[in-house]
Amino acid sequence: MVTIIVVIVVIIALIAIYAGIYNGLVSARVQTQESWSQIDVQLKRRNDLIPNLVETVKGYGKYESSTLEKVVELRNQMTQVPAGDHQQAMEVSDQLTSSLKSIFALAENYPDLKASAQYSELMEELSNTENKIAYSRQLFNSTAANLNTKIQSFPTNIVAGIHHFAQVEYLKVPEEEKENVKVSF
Repeated sequence: MVTIIVVIVVIIALIAIYAGIYNGLVSARVQTQESWSQIDVQLKRRNDLIPNLVETVKGYGKYESSTLEKVVELRNQMTQVPAGDHQQAMEVSDQLTSSLKSIFALAENYPDLKASAQYSELMEELSNTENKIAYSRQLFNSTAANLNTKIQSFPTNIVAGIHHFAQVEYLKVPEEEKENVKVSF
């Protein structure tokens, strides 16, 4: 009788441990998905701000139309990226960030544009959004690291394998952004 009770207690303990490990994996996966959602929200915010910025810049004439066309084209590409394709979303987003830097630089060449309150407000909003995107990327990589660590650690890796939990790729900085910035006086 005592043996049966001990076996039942051991089985219940193993089931509880298994459930705890499984729930920890599910929690880590949900946190990773939620952190990607934060990136997605900021990308949408940026996409919503871009048409206003382009129209403001257009209103001042004497602008480089190729720069504006490139921004609009990339923004449109961004809205066409499939929801689950994180890598493509980040690639287009990185290109868009580079193009937006060109619009920021236009203000230096056109003092009237730089003095525009609407332009300044839009630039402030875009700068804040770019910062939020950067923070969201860091959060995603942190939650992905947590999930990946759980998937690779024993005994969690056994439960992860049984339930087909997959590792998540980290978001990487584009190679051109890793290059040293040249400063000259």
